[in-house]
Amino acid sequence: MNEYLLMLADAIFGFIALFALVKILGKTQISSLTPFDFISAVILGELVGNALYDEEAGIPKIAFLIALWGLLIYITEIITQKFKGSRYLLEGQPSMVIHKGHLVYDVLKQNRLDIDELQHMLRSKDVFSIEEVEYAILEADGEVSVLKKPEYQTPTIADLNLAPKPVKIGRVLISDGEIVWDNLKEASLNKTWLEEELHKQNVQSIEDVFYAEWQENQQKLFVALYHTKKKRQN
Repeated sequence: MNEYLLMLADAIFGFIALFALVKILGKTQISSLTPFDFISAVILGELVGNALYDEEAGIPKIAFLIALWGLLIYITEIITQKFKGSRYLLEGQPSMVIHKGHLVYDVLKQNRLDIDELQHMLRSKDVFSIEEVEYAILEADGEVSVLKKPEYQTPTIADLNLAPKPVKIGRVLISDGEIVWDNLKEASLNKTWLEEELHKQNVQSIEDVFYAEWQENQQKLFVALYHTKKKRQN
């Protein structure tokens, strides 16, 4: 029983320590995975995992391993910021796989990227034909950035010579049958107004709504109802 309690304490401490380490190092460590980030994550997980199942390891040893690895990552980040040349070695560099509408075969081969994988990555960017692409860059984190040919680009407000309108974010007012009060207040709205808007769309109860979003630009309430159950289960 004592062994399980010790494992529980080690696991909880390891979780909290890793979470704190990510917060200290910043969001860039988890926003995208470069090859160095991937290796760091694997090794850090291995260190903590081995410490958890080592009978002689305890919280002090786990703390030391996490602190040591966090320090190494922090030092590496400082080096990449101060010495530009080290970034390419540790983080990799972008590679242009499509240049002026032409596939760059040597770059594809160098990055071990076949045409099927490239097409899959382009489709994730809403590009369903290589013919539409003027430039495509394979980023260091494995994502692809795309610049379409002029004839396939979406026209902007400036292209159409239209007067720009202020951009306003949509606010979630109902989530899983419950009102998001903070958003309702920030939008200067109230429950009475919300119920009236729902009634206009033939919705009788807030609990029938799975998701509702106030689209301020259009002065419109988007409503999505439950379709798999008639009544929300408490």
